[in-house]
Amino acid sequence: MNAVLHLVNYAVNTGLIANCERIWALNTLLDVLKADALPDLELNENAGLAETLDILCDYAYEKGLIPENTVTYRDLFDTELMGRLTPRPAEVISRFETLYAESPKAATDWYYAFSQNVNYIRRERCAKDLRWKVDTAYGKMDISINLSKPEKDPKDIAAARNLPASNYPRCLLCAENEGYAGRVNHPARQNLRIVPITINEKPWFLQYSPYVYYNEHCICFNREHTPMKIERDTFAKLLDFVHQFPHYFVGSNADLPIVGGSILAHDHFQGGHYSFAMERAPIETEFTFPGFEDVSAGIVNWPMSVVRIAAMERERLIALADRILNVWRAYTDADAVIFAETEGVPHNTVTPIARMRHGKYELDLVLRNNLTTEEHPLGLYHPHTKLHHIKKENIGLIEVMGLAVLPARLKTELSAVADALVSGADLRTNELTEKHADWAEGFRGKYEITAENALEIVQKETGLVFAEVLEDAGVFKRDLAGKEAFLRFLAAV
Repeated sequence: MNAVLHLVNYAVNTGLIANCERIWALNTLLDVLKADALPDLELNENAGLAETLDILCDYAYEKGLIPENTVTYRDLFDTELMGRLTPRPAEVISRFETLYAESPKAATDWYYAFSQNVNYIRRERCAKDLRWKVDTAYGKMDISINLSKPEKDPKDIAAARNLPASNYPRCLLCAENEGYAGRVNHPARQNLRIVPITINEKPWFLQYSPYVYYNEHCICFNREHTPMKIERDTFAKLLDFVHQFPHYFVGSNADLPIVGGSILAHDHFQGGHYSFAMERAPIETEFTFPGFEDVSAGIVNWPMSVVRIAAMERERLIALADRILNVWRAYTDADAVIFAETEGVPHNTVTPIARMRHGKYELDLVLRNNLTTEEHPLGLYHPHTKLHHIKKENIGLIEVMGLAVLPARLKTELSAVADALVSGADLRTNELTEKHADWAEGFRGKYEITAENALEIVQKETGLVFAEVLEDAGVFKRDLAGKEAFLRFLAAV
C-alpha cells in the first residue's frame, strides 16, 4: 500500500479524522511532502505508524525537505505530518469534557490513547526503555533505563548553536507549545493538544509526558510561566487535582536546586494512574499532631524521610501540611546535620504527593534538604560518590516515590558487567566495567553466577543500589539516632 494512503487510513482507523475527510487529509499530507501527486512509496499494509513515518521521512530527506538525516530533523518533519491529522484543540477539549461528564477515568483513558495515536507519545520509543522490578527492604521498587529520549546529533547541536536566541515558547511547559512547529533547538508540537482545567480556582492545563516513565504519566501545569514554589497553595492545588481525578495521584517536585526537578521555572505537577512503592509502604510509627487529632499521621517505612497525613476534609490536611512545611523551612538540628540555612541560603523544603485512598485525602510530605559539604559537593542528601557509577543525577519526584530513571549508558555497561562475571574477566581493564568493579566484586561471591542468570543478578543488585541512593537522600537516617531525630522534628511541629 502507498505510505501516504496508509497514514490516512491510520488516521481514520484511530478516530483522528472522519472517513469523509480522506481526500482533504491526503491533500494536506501532499502539501507537507511538496508533492503534486502520490509519490511512489510502497510498504506492507500491516506496517505500523513508526515504519510509515520512517518511509515518509526518508523520502523527505531524498527530496531535500529535511536538511540533515538526523533524529531531530526527522522528528520535526514527521510531527508536521501528524499535526495535519490531529484534531483542532476545540474538538479535543469538547470530547474530553463530554467524557469527563461520564467519569474522570473515561476522559483520561481516551485522552491518553489519543496522545499516543497522534504520536505525541511515541510508542515505539517508549517500548525501548528497559524496566524491571526489584525486591528491597522497602518493598518492590521499579527500575528503568531511559532509552526513549534520543541523544542529540552533533549536526543538530551545531545548527542549534547558530540559531538566534528565542524566548518563544518560554519553556517546554508553556501553553504556547500547543501546535508550535518547533525548531532544531525546540521540539515540534503540532500534534500536542492540552486540556484546560481549573486548579484551586486558577487556569491550569493537563497533558501527558511524551516519555511516559509510568502508566498515564501526566503533567499538570500553570497557565502562567511562574516559578515552582512549595507553599500552602501547593497543597490546595494538589488536593484539588485528586478531587477532580480521584483515580490519579499527583505530586510536585521540590522548589530548590539539587532536590528539585529539571524545570523549576514553570509551576507544574506530575501525576498518573500508577501505584508506586512509596504509596504501598505502610506507616511504621504513628504520630498525633496536637490540634489535628482528626488527621491520621505517621512516619512511612521508606528510605527517605516521609510524613504521611490523611483526612476526610481537605482543609484540615492543607492546614497541617502548611504547619509542617513552615516548621521544616526553619528547622535546624545540628546533631542530625540539618541546617535550615547557611550564609543566608535556604536548604529545607518538601516534595509533596497527593492521592485518594479509601475515600480519604492523603498527602505524603517528603522532607528534603540541599545542603552541600566539602565531602559531598553535589549534596549531603544526594546520591553519595560510591553510588555514582549507577546514579549521579538529582533525585526528583518520580524517584522519590520508588521508580529509578537511570541513564542510557547503563544498558551497555550492566551487560558488560554481567558478561565479565560469567567469563571471569578483569572488570578493571574494560572501560565499560571499571567504574563498576568495586560494586560487582562485592556481590559476586553471594551468587552462583551463570550465563543464564548473570544479567538478572546484576539488575537485582542495581535495584538494591537504588534503595541506597534513596537512603542517601533521606534527611533522617534509618537508624536509632535518625529515628530519634525524626521524632524530635515531629514534636517541634
